Amino acid sequence: MNEFFRRNALWVILVVGIAGWFVAGSVAKTTSRTIPATPASLVQKPPKPPAGQEIATLAAGCFWSNQAMYQKLKGVSKVEPGYAGGATPSPTYDEVCTGGTGYAESVQITFDPKVVSYHDLITIFFGAHDPTTLNRQGPDEGTQYRSAIFYQSPEQKATAIQVKAEYQKSHPGMDPIVTQVASFTNFYKAEAYHFDYYAKHPYEPYCASVVAPEIANFEKLNRARLK
Repeated sequence: MNEFFRRNALWVILVVGIAGWFVAGSVAKTTSRTIPATPASLVQKPPKPPAGQEIATLAAGCFWSNQAMYQKLKGVSKVEPGYAGGATPSPTYDEVCTGGTGYAESVQITFDPKVVSYHDLITIFFGAHDPTTLNRQGPDEGTQYRSAIFYQSPEQKATAIQVKAEYQKSHPGMDPIVTQVASFTNFYKAEAYHFDYYAKHPYEPYCASVVAPEIANFEKLNRARLK
């Protein structure tokens, strides 16, 4: 359903409005799926950043949206879409879309901590999506769309846990945050056509109806931090 929605978003929105209870049943089944552990043979070392920079690996739903958003931040030099935290070698997009590989659609962000700290980046991350929905962002459902922070050092882990608690406390009316805070295990770059997808296809139904509003909200929340 996920890939079908991306290609036919406007039509599917109408169908979902008519048959919402079917969708609810599908979500319940999908969100209960267990995420398989990464086997030792697939564990990678965290990527080495350029001198003076750091790398963050974050998952928050569709990586088309996330790449387009984080590219706009001051201090961010590169954002690569890909698949993180999974249990199969060299995953393809079609495989990840099944929800059974353990991978989450993710972005790997290279940034200058003197301009935007990891603490600030994680704070922005929580505000840029809904961290309270388990394995779902908007119309996209499944473990591949889970909210996750894949920390690459003890310092990143401590900061992620701290910011998660801070964000929850600062939003007292919000449902509990379900974001996974997990050690970085692996990251595979997405296929070439996913890079800068929104910039190349802004008028596709999914991009126009889902990605564009997310980007607009991101820009509204982070005006002072945009390039």
